[in-house]
Amino acid sequence: MRTILITLLCSFALVAADAPRRAPGFCLPDLKGQFHDLADYRGKVLILEFLKTDCPHCAEFTGVLAQVEPKYGDKVAILAVAHTGTDSAQNIIKYIEGHKLTYPVAVDMGQMMYSYVRSPQGANLPRVYIIDPAGSIRADAEYSLLSHDLFEAKGLFAEIDRLLKK
Repeated sequence: MRTILITLLCSFALVAADAPRRAPGFCLPDLKGQFHDLADYRGKVLILEFLKTDCPHCAEFTGVLAQVEPKYGDKVAILAVAHTGTDSAQNIIKYIEGHKLTYPVAVDMGQMMYSYVRSPQGANLPRVYIIDPAGSIRADAEYSLLSHDLFEAKGLFAEIDRLLKK
């Protein structure tokens, strides 16, 4: 009996560990002074990307993100976040113009990134969170060999399609 009880408790713990995490709220400005609030994206899938302007993987990922709007229209939104402690406003502007970004790039001093990453060491960039229309994090990946698929159109689109139930 004791073994069954322990097995059930462990099973419940594993199921709870896989439950989606509520996306931490935020309200961040972009360089034009427009604010971007998590609540603004309710009802849409949100791709939240933390980037650094001198990161080659971030630059490569902009090409993938550029394909999202033509494919999904207003069902999916993108918000990039640059850390002003490591990127200057001038570098962020050059990055936006150089990559012809059509989605907003908000600026953060690190508090918002920390609430998502939950690590004092920070994150390998790019780091992407896919947030469902109800505001829960459904995917969390930093760029690596193991997560490379999510940073390609095929993997990213598969995750979006799953959330949109296409």
